Amino acid sequence: MFSLQTIFGKGDKFYGLLEQSAATVCESAGALHELLTRPDRGATMAAFTVTRAREKALAAQISEELVNTFVTALDREDIEALNSALYKIPKSIEKFAERYEIVAERLDGVDFVQRTLVLRRSSEVVAEMIGELRRGLRIDPVRKLQDRLQALESEGDRMLLAPYRTLYVEGNDAMRAMLAKDLFELIEKAIDKCRDVGNIVYSIVLKNS
Repeated sequence: MFSLQTIFGKGDKFYGLLEQSAATVCESAGALHELLTRPDRGATMAAFTVTRAREKALAAQISEELVNTFVTALDREDIEALNSALYKIPKSIEKFAERYEIVAERLDGVDFVQRTLVLRRSSEVVAEMIGELRRGLRIDPVRKLQDRLQALESEGDRMLLAPYRTLYVEGNDAMRAMLAKDLFELIEKAIDKCRDVGNIVYSIVLKNS
């Protein structure tokens, strides 16, 4: 005789898959910081490749499980939204890494490290928020984490003013300024994607509270 769990599937497995995906986001943000602070860029780029492959596999697995699972712990559209938003963070980070590897020598002296620290902290908050989903959808902890995420985004925005002033007002190399701007915007995009994940988690908790 088949149990109902066998027929319907174990819906709470999505918690684990989303947590793995969030952990991969943290790994990707950490690898970006190492890329900017360690001289052996070749090894770091290899780490990016492995991390992105894992994230792609997890995103595909979540999509496949949504098709094969009859009952899910969260609404399907919420799982799909989280899966998509989480996937986009390492994707933006990888784009930065690929472009930075090409133009790093041209941008010697441009400080991206502080912004990547904000991204790393944002990714850690995202992982905490995803972890809260299986803890009963508690509104107060999620609201505090959401406030931290918003504060980090604001901090990242403020950090752009000084380098932009140096590059555009005090600098005389237009190409260097444009290359740096492109990379700064990719980090900003990744931070914004962290905020998007936080907004989705917060809306899920509000909906179910």
